[in-house]
Amino acid sequence: MSKTKAMITFFLIFFFVYASINFYVFLRGWQSLSSIPAVKPYYLVLFILISLSYLIAKFFVSALPPFIYDVLMWIGSFWFVFMFYFVLAILFLDILRLINSYTNFYPEFIRNNYDAAKLITAIVVIVLVSIPIFIGHLNTKNIKVNTFDLLIPKKESSLTDLNVVFLSDLHLSVINDESFLEKVVDKVNALQPDIVLFGGDIVDDKVKILDRKKIGESFRKIKSKYGAFTCTGNHEYINEVQSSVNWIKRFGIEVVRDEVVELTGKFHLVGREDRSINQFTDRRRKTLNDILSRTEKKLPIVLLDHQPLNLEEAQQNGIDLQLSGHTHHGQIFPANLITKMVYELSWGYLKKINTHYYVTSGAGTWGPPVRIGSTTEIVNIKIKFSN
Repeated sequence: MSKTKAMITFFLIFFFVYASINFYVFLRGWQSLSSIPAVKPYYLVLFILISLSYLIAKFFVSALPPFIYDVLMWIGSFWFVFMFYFVLAILFLDILRLINSYTNFYPEFIRNNYDAAKLITAIVVIVLVSIPIFIGHLNTKNIKVNTFDLLIPKKESSLTDLNVVFLSDLHLSVINDESFLEKVVDKVNALQPDIVLFGGDIVDDKVKILDRKKIGESFRKIKSKYGAFTCTGNHEYINEVQSSVNWIKRFGIEVVRDEVVELTGKFHLVGREDRSINQFTDRRRKTLNDILSRTEKKLPIVLLDHQPLNLEEAQQNGIDLQLSGHTHHGQIFPANLITKMVYELSWGYLKKINTHYYVTSGAGTWGPPVRIGSTTEIVNIKIKFSN
């Protein structure tokens, strides 16, 4: 199957699933309004606007006034999490309805006032869903610093220690804007890093939107001895990889793409292209073995790889430390239960033989600016190099 056909198939599946989920939520909401039919036309219009707002913003970005685009993005982003929890709540209620059809366990006051009971239930669901979402939004603003120590073989390095600040998945956009980035950079600088490493997905919008919102300037304030580096993430590819990379480099961050950067006499830094390169271009990313084929492994090796898949590859190629992101650790409960099943390491630290791994839950958010059951974090890794 050609890449064009594959992309068309992907989007057709996405739209079918998205439309089906929204229709399910809409239908149950419509049915809950049986006792107040005059409200139904307003509900229809409001639901269509809210459920399509994110798609309208993304597909008609060039035609929309900036303010309208920003408003639609905020509404659409929050709708993702409301839709997610509405589906869970409605599924639970439908299971109860199914059980009731066999056991007739509903109390008499519900059976005798069924239309009113549906409306009251809908209101209760909206309130119960809104409370954790509001708390989850506040939670995104509390960026934690997780610190841990590592001992790595020195080999022939001239270093005895290295203070690394690692962060990933900023997803800069009209949601995670310059004020968010400024807060992140202030926290990074407070850790007095020797080097700042990003795990990809720095952008979550087209460059023209980021420039319109004047996002990115805070990157210039990063202070570190050896500079700032990143690999590409899937959202760099979603938002046109070359323009995204050029935008990132504009602010002094070096983008390492299937190559090795040597900080002379200190350590090797490897950055891998994101796996999305296979979907969005005619190229394939190099194997880790190919990237390292001309590198003498006389120095410690740190790897940036956005998606934490096939972890054994790093171990088999003598990587000392792999840093990844992408998972967000599910971002919204119970999605973290899914990421734990999909990834060997959804979040946190792991060691496989002599290779250390850390997967961060991310400093930003994708879609809704909400975290429930996960945290926004910056990781401070204090490395000691041993003989």
